[in-house]
Amino acid sequence: MRGAKKISIWGCCIILATLQGRAQDLHFSQWFNSPLTTNPANTGFIPDADYRLGANYRDQWSPVMSTPYRTFSIWGDAQVFRNRIENGWMGLGGVIMRDQAGAGTLTSTQAYGSIAYHQMVGFASLITAGFNVGFINKRINTTTLKFPDQFDGHFFDSQLPTSVVIDNPSVTYFDMQVGLNYAYFPTNKMYLNAGFSVQHINRARESFFITEPTGYDNRIPRRYIGFVNASIKASDLVIINPMAYYTSMAGSSEAVLGINAQYNLKDDGDQQVIGGLYYRAGDAVIPMIGFIYKNIKLTFTYDVTTSALKHYDGGFGAYEFALTSQGFYNEYNGNRRQSLCPTFKL
Repeated sequence: MRGAKKISIWGCCIILATLQGRAQDLHFSQWFNSPLTTNPANTGFIPDADYRLGANYRDQWSPVMSTPYRTFSIWGDAQVFRNRIENGWMGLGGVIMRDQAGAGTLTSTQAYGSIAYHQMVGFASLITAGFNVGFINKRINTTTLKFPDQFDGHFFDSQLPTSVVIDNPSVTYFDMQVGLNYAYFPTNKMYLNAGFSVQHINRARESFFITEPTGYDNRIPRRYIGFVNASIKASDLVIINPMAYYTSMAGSSEAVLGINAQYNLKDDGDQQVIGGLYYRAGDAVIPMIGFIYKNIKLTFTYDVTTSALKHYDGGFGAYEFALTSQGFYNEYNGNRRQSLCPTFKL
């Protein structure tokens, strides 16, 4: 009973934090497979194709919550105006995300359109600037909520009266992100990339309450994201991809370090297996496996909790899938190189 009580109180604290607008943004462990939500400058930055489509799914805290947190995402982007801009092009894309947090208590739906401009500088550098704009809707099912004043000493009783009054169970607002990206291709066996983005630059107001506590700021805090990654062709059979990611928002931060390797199963690179390992500082170890078949890539990660939360979730933090598909507009484009990004293709 003591463990159940602790979990119930902890869950209630999460709900209250969410209602006050201090919950952190949606995110994926496979941030590198969700390029448009990581940095809008990634829109149309596709080194070995003209367009791509993707989908992501994350299931989190299954052992702790009766209904786990689930996040879905579908996205796509493409390169345009490659034949109209000298040594450059535009990128257009869009993403839709939906998140359900614990028994439908909080549902978030986000839709963005992205645009970016890419310009080659010399023979080995690429500079990109991009932004996206969209709308976010958040709503709660008030019939499933329980509050601290409904705790009778043993359980949360929804029949007990509460002093909490939720004025508006659904809120919608405009949102905007900006980002910069730099890529360097010193040889055809190495690729380096770094990016930085700022999300919620307009700091929209988000609250389910009409009357706010004195001095409380209900504007969404800005979120800052930075990353670096590389792709190194170690041999005709192996490409390794080290990477690092850091994000900060409202006094909370997250740092991820890791590496994965692609192993070529066929001479033309149409079949590859992927294996990797990542570490989210102070929180989780994240192994990854995946497979590439022609232009389709499927990867799977499993968050093994290393923080104090492991005493409640048994070490099972989350699992996540990412599916991407990419291609070319026509046969001619399929035969041209768009960058010096390492590849197994001849």
